[in-house]
Amino acid sequence: MIPTTQPNNSDYTNKPIIAFIGAGNMAEAVIGGLYASGHPTSRLRFSEPYEPRREYMESKFPECMSATDNNKVIKDADVVILAVKPQVLRQVVADLIFESNTLIISIAAGIRTTDILRWLKTPQPLVRCMPNTPALIGEGAVGLYATDRVSEAQRDTTVGIMSAVAKEVMWVDKESLIDTITGMSGSGPAYYFLFMEAMTNAGISAGLTPEQAKALTVQTCLGAAKMAQQSEDDLATLRKKVTSPNGTTEAALKSMEAANIRQIIQDGVLSAERRGKEIADEMGRD
Repeated sequence: MIPTTQPNNSDYTNKPIIAFIGAGNMAEAVIGGLYASGHPTSRLRFSEPYEPRREYMESKFPECMSATDNNKVIKDADVVILAVKPQVLRQVVADLIFESNTLIISIAAGIRTTDILRWLKTPQPLVRCMPNTPALIGEGAVGLYATDRVSEAQRDTTVGIMSAVAKEVMWVDKESLIDTITGMSGSGPAYYFLFMEAMTNAGISAGLTPEQAKALTVQTCLGAAKMAQQSEDDLATLRKKVTSPNGTTEAALKSMEAANIRQIIQDGVLSAERRGKEIADEMGRD
């Protein structure tokens, strides 16, 4: 929930001007997170060609500059965030005119930095970002890769921006690892939703109401995640602590292990990683 009154922050001059190309859900989440953390809306901008969406964003963030002209929005910006669909990124990028040394952050899934740099009119510092959907509620995990032109100060700026919607912000030194992050945390929420869906259905089959089964499943997932986050034990140790010999948990885990659950999960993650690479190849073709 975005507060109706912005936190007091009088030192506006040190805050970067951040322009968003595209004002979809992820852009909305980042703008909202920055707003809630005290980033002045007078230094936030967005462009959006779809009129209903633009009007919605204008009503939600009335102090933000908005336009349909991308180059108008990015003029004098310190940071430009590319938040458009991957299919249109090439044409959007090719038409942009950047100031010297403007930091570009791309959250367009599956587009490599080498291709974005090839489409640009001028070389720019560029960060590729892989967020996930929990960023929409401020609980995201974000992977980042920076090209050589990105300075340490710009890295810090990137982390500051993404920390507005993510609890885990992680740099990788090889761009190929962004595909790994895509397979783990980018696509990962769907894996947990599938597991929770199956767990809920099991509860319903055993006699619980749908509401009861969902509530127990979701809280169990949330509690386990918080334990894993806060405990000094590794995941294997935490699992063993719940598993009494010849008990109910052991019976459940033996059944899952017999179905080769570890290999199923690994295959799923690596399939998503491979598909990410394929999409990057497809999107980057001339």
